[in-house]
Amino acid sequence: MITGQHYIGGHWCGQPQSTNTAFNPAQNAALPWCFAEAGEAELHSLLEQATAAFALYRYVTHSARADFLDAIATELEQRKVDIVSTMLQETALAQARAESELGRTCNQLRLFAAELRAPAADCSLPALPERQPLPRPALRLGKVPLGPVVVFAASNFPLAFSVAGGDTASALAAGCPVIVKAHNAHPATSELAARAIAAAANKTAMPAGVFTLVHARQHAFSEALIQHPAIKAVAFTGSEQLGMHFQRLIWQRPVPIPFFGELGSQNPLFVLPQYLAQHSDSFASQLAQSVLNGGGQFCTRPGLVFVPKGAEAFQAQLKQHFSQAQAGAMLTAKIASQYRAGCQALQQTESVTLLAEGQGGETACYTRPRLFATTANAFMQQGILQQEIFGPATVLIECADLTQMQMLATTLQGQLTATLYATEAELASARALLHELELHCGRLIYAQMPTGVEVCAAMQHGGPFPATTDSRYTAVGSRAVERFLRPLCYQNFPSQNGDTA
Repeated sequence: MITGQHYIGGHWCGQPQSTNTAFNPAQNAALPWCFAEAGEAELHSLLEQATAAFALYRYVTHSARADFLDAIATELEQRKVDIVSTMLQETALAQARAESELGRTCNQLRLFAAELRAPAADCSLPALPERQPLPRPALRLGKVPLGPVVVFAASNFPLAFSVAGGDTASALAAGCPVIVKAHNAHPATSELAARAIAAAANKTAMPAGVFTLVHARQHAFSEALIQHPAIKAVAFTGSEQLGMHFQRLIWQRPVPIPFFGELGSQNPLFVLPQYLAQHSDSFASQLAQSVLNGGGQFCTRPGLVFVPKGAEAFQAQLKQHFSQAQAGAMLTAKIASQYRAGCQALQQTESVTLLAEGQGGETACYTRPRLFATTANAFMQQGILQQEIFGPATVLIECADLTQMQMLATTLQGQLTATLYATEAELASARALLHELELHCGRLIYAQMPTGVEVCAAMQHGGPFPATTDSRYTAVGSRAVERFLRPLCYQNFPSQNGDTA
């Protein structure tokens, strides 16, 4: 069932290489699937196909694009058993998580389909030929697709932020052909999702080249791809180091293009004294669950928790949760190694204490959860505390009072989320803190954990750098399509709602 090939121009192609295998992190063993490696020939072919597809796909009606997206969702659901089974082998994630993510992926596709069938009206102004001192021409502000889009699949969401995920769905909805670079952590899952898209494209008569899947473990291929003039936008979810490398390459292009990168977030959480006194036990349980969920490999995991002084009972409860937690397999050995190195660096940082550590051994992909604590002064002085540790760890920062919390909030880097836990009585005194947090995040949350993102028109999944490279846009929800469109004003055309342009 898994061929290990690329999907280019409506055809499966490429010779799998024995060195490029899928991997089972739970068993620390290679899986019996090998994959091709893209080179110059594949690069030339997919760019030619995507360019040709754009010339046709940009004119495909909204209704036909909606049918295409709905068909992808249906094809994914029909392949549910195989997709979930393969994803479990490649990721070591729980079955409930895999099934939930598949459902979210299908819901995203159908959300964009629904938006296409009921699009917002263009802004139109009629001509005013008699206006003085100058007449006004007829004006209509529309939107046009950018062109072929490159999507880099994410490691931590093999479906919802991967081959058929939100980036792909929103770009296809916009009228842009999509080229997906499969993630090396789940290439077989990627192929199965690509087969669903390919089947949907055939059933709805979409142009060949409207969707491409390519396997490439060497960065050189990805670098050449994003620098090619045929590519008009890039969506990326991954590390700040690699994301900024890609950003610099794009800036060096003769004609730079939009780079929508999600690079990292600590998702700070603030809890005030009265709330903690009333809900210490439940808050500790919810926080532990949020940090440990999915091995801590959520982009919205709370990595910084600002707590009031004198929260010893809460700390004891949280320590118990972390101490009883078992070591778990992370998505890849590289991610696990980076997590252990980050924790080790924190543990060696002055004024940072390891409060609790989970059970079990750490070998290959397996890591133990960790709970750290530090002071407000140390947070101000130690820059390492602002760096994301991707995995099941969090840091408690003890603050003297609300004023000190507000001061520390001014030092925060850009975040996807920021959260405040407070009683209703404490909210009034926390207004200044909330106003400060508005400047640092894309989603401001009251009394709920940040993990979990609702896919809807009201969602903003983005934030100031380094959370994302462009805080004006969201990667989740119906507004994500705006990343792959640009405004175009039509002036003085005789028909403002026809196909004159």
